[in-house]
Amino acid sequence: MIYKEDQASLQGFLEDTSNLKAGHTLGVFFPETIEELSNLLKSAAAEQRHFTIAGNGTGTTGGRIPLGDYVISMKKLDHIGELVPIGENRATITVQAGVLLDNIQKKAEQHGWFYPPDPTEKLCFIGSTIANNSSGARTFKYGSTRKHIARLLVILPQGDALDLSRGDCMADANGTFQLTLPIAGKIAFQRPQYSMPETSKHNAGYFSEDGMDLIDLFIGSEGTLGIIAEADLMLLPLPEALISSLLYFRHLDDLFNFIRKLKESTSSFAPRAIEFFDKHSLEMLAVKYPEIPSHCEGAIFFELETTPDAEEAHLNKMVELMESCNALGEESWIALDRNEQEHMREFRHTLPLLVNEWLSRQQESKISTDMAVPEMKFRELFDYYRHSCEKQGFTYILFGHIGNEHLHLNILPRNHEEFLRAKSLYRTFVTKAIELGGTLSAEHGIGKLKVEYMEEMYHKQGLKEMVRVKKSLDPFLILNIGNLIPVASFHNENN
Repeated sequence: MIYKEDQASLQGFLEDTSNLKAGHTLGVFFPETIEELSNLLKSAAAEQRHFTIAGNGTGTTGGRIPLGDYVISMKKLDHIGELVPIGENRATITVQAGVLLDNIQKKAEQHGWFYPPDPTEKLCFIGSTIANNSSGARTFKYGSTRKHIARLLVILPQGDALDLSRGDCMADANGTFQLTLPIAGKIAFQRPQYSMPETSKHNAGYFSEDGMDLIDLFIGSEGTLGIIAEADLMLLPLPEALISSLLYFRHLDDLFNFIRKLKESTSSFAPRAIEFFDKHSLEMLAVKYPEIPSHCEGAIFFELETTPDAEEAHLNKMVELMESCNALGEESWIALDRNEQEHMREFRHTLPLLVNEWLSRQQESKISTDMAVPEMKFRELFDYYRHSCEKQGFTYILFGHIGNEHLHLNILPRNHEEFLRAKSLYRTFVTKAIELGGTLSAEHGIGKLKVEYMEEMYHKQGLKEMVRVKKSLDPFLILNIGNLIPVASFHNENN
């Protein structure tokens, strides 16, 4: 076990991309084996140690930033196993929590497979993506991380190693789970007694549904119920070919009509990703891509899996849809080969880099949304975002996963007064999304940055449910206190 307490080593664990500045810790543990990780937790209660679990610092919500607790870094748990085919259309791979997502994708592709979850950040640890139920562009077709986990090895807060394959432990008719553990003994607890929002993406709070699998409680729990040490990931065959497209539209109504028709397409023409860029995003990108037309209100990126035999038919169908929705055909960009598709991916990933460059010239942080709503309510939220920002004169961009009714609004304050107004406006966006039946967070999670808004979404009773589940598995409150559940909820649970 490696332990560091010098300030130079600690500094890197006091930051992520959330811009939270309040982090402090006495020291960082680097377990090199799962047994060391288990032993660290076995002694935690007796030694009155509490821990914050640290991924690779790519998160946006401050979840890995300690507020006085010790840190456990998952960096040394980085073993990646071999692929195991389990049929023509499935394979699995066993990985430890500290393996980089990028390394998993590369190894899978070398053998003709791929791991469907596609978070934009490739340098994240796989354990963190599971703890966060991460998603990305391909979520439109494949769903979030939850759908691609076959097994988890979780180290529980008292040191028990819980090895869960999917289907091993299901909630009974009353929603109760039963566990018998070497250290913690017999544990029985009900799943959280609340309803989930009817959105295609949701990543705020503990998962809950009738007859649920216990493995799904840990996925998305942000390290508050146990530490994900190892996982078996489910892989799919690498597509034979892809069609990638960036289509420009002069009018938003045409763009929304195009999305509707894409979603209504047959299963043989089912995109795996549908992404959006508003006109402000395109204006920012035009600095590096001057070929972007100046007379459009938005663009859609979409990606379709195909085969050499079906490619021509798919292209014809796409052109037909473009023409029926008045897409700017001559200016649009269609990529069929791997090199051209790589250029298109660079285009998509350039936007956050340009945002960061813009912010580096300012004194304030951006205000960014991560909300999603049911499909029928999406246009209302979209228009509310735009009209609210324009009314207040903000510089902003609107982009992201429009196929899942989930866009990222970035307000870019030019001074502190604008920052304060933008933060106040953010709270109205939270209220609006929840009123529309949506979620506070669709993919980035809650961490510490958004925990103050959890009561608005779940109310006091919902937070009590989370506290109840947390204390069933973590009675001494060892792990990630301050993440996901407001600290005050632990003191107010009987009120």
